[in-house]
Amino acid sequence: MKQTPLCYIEQNGRYLMLHRVKKEHDVNHDKWIGVGGKLEPGETPEQCLLREVTEETGLTLTDWRYVGRIDFHAQGWESERMHLYHAVGFTGSLIDCDEGQLVWLEKQKLAGLPSWEGDKIFLRLMEQGAPFFRMELRYRGD
Repeated sequence: MKQTPLCYIEQNGRYLMLHRVKKEHDVNHDKWIGVGGKLEPGETPEQCLLREVTEETGLTLTDWRYVGRIDFHAQGWESERMHLYHAVGFTGSLIDCDEGQLVWLEKQKLAGLPSWEGDKIFLRLMEQGAPFFRMELRYRGD
């Protein structure tokens, strides 16, 4: 099972969202998600989080918390264990991302955008300040 961090960076009631439109063969193609990536050999989820956020956004996280672990299974794709983070502090300026388009979006607008159904569940838990949680999500199609 591949391991990935996924981070939702928050500022002024908005999340920094990544619209995944630049890769053809991408399980997240045309979806709006947080930022993250794959762990490299010997890397912890937190080390990967910090590296991937900087590589994809140009930002350096200064305040974040680990909120959940989600096992994601989508028919036809490798299973994935996502380590979910919520960040509220950072330095730096946004850069162009080779994964898609980065956009600051008001939280209430997320529900109307293409995303995974499970994302709506864990974003709600995160917003409610739920203690650390674990989930298993299984998809057939979207």
